[in-house]
Amino acid sequence: MTDNEPGTAPPRLAVWSDFGGVLTPPLSHTMARFCAAAGLDQQGVARAVATVTARYGTTDIMEPIDTPLVTEEEWLREIGDVLESEHGVTLRLTTMADAWFDGRETNHAWVARLRKQRDRGAFVGMLSNMVPTWDRHWRRMIDPAGLFDEVLLSFEVGHRKPSPGMFELAAARAGVPAERCVLVDDLAHNCAGAEAAGWRAVLFTDADSAGAELDALWDAAG
Repeated sequence: MTDNEPGTAPPRLAVWSDFGGVLTPPLSHTMARFCAAAGLDQQGVARAVATVTARYGTTDIMEPIDTPLVTEEEWLREIGDVLESEHGVTLRLTTMADAWFDGRETNHAWVARLRKQRDRGAFVGMLSNMVPTWDRHWRRMIDPAGLFDEVLLSFEVGHRKPSPGMFELAAARAGVPAERCVLVDDLAHNCAGAEAAGWRAVLFTDADSAGAELDALWDAAG
């Protein structure tokens, strides 16, 4: 759904949920599991990733590949080069998607909370900084049909959180003013970006507390 039907009132709230760290465990949890399965030192991998990330003028480790500024294959090659030259570790991958998503758990409690919001009349969307090569993998975990009114992914729309353009586009897609939009995200800087755009934000820690905050916002919007 991208526009409200003629003659119908806009939803009281547009709830936009992040994917990684909200509908899944936190990034740190998934990284730890990946490194353990591959027999890698997590701190060494983190340092190599930070080195490569800095080459693209950012400290956000996902920005180079979810915008994307570089292909995932090239990004992994650069990380592999740093690991080999600076840490004496061999890691040669063309994609992390299979290993990253293999066994990754869906937060079913949060899915249920989102369904509750949609059933009561809220617009519910997914707003994610997503890597192009990971697109089909997240869809194995979460079927967007029947759960989301819209899915906005960074690599498709040319914006990423926390840029103002991402929030402007999301509000337009929901058909509501910024003050009726809510971002649920596990990263404080994304929540801050949403609030700077005139949105409400819920910093996600668990389904129950985030759901309670949404319930309170729904009541206040009435």
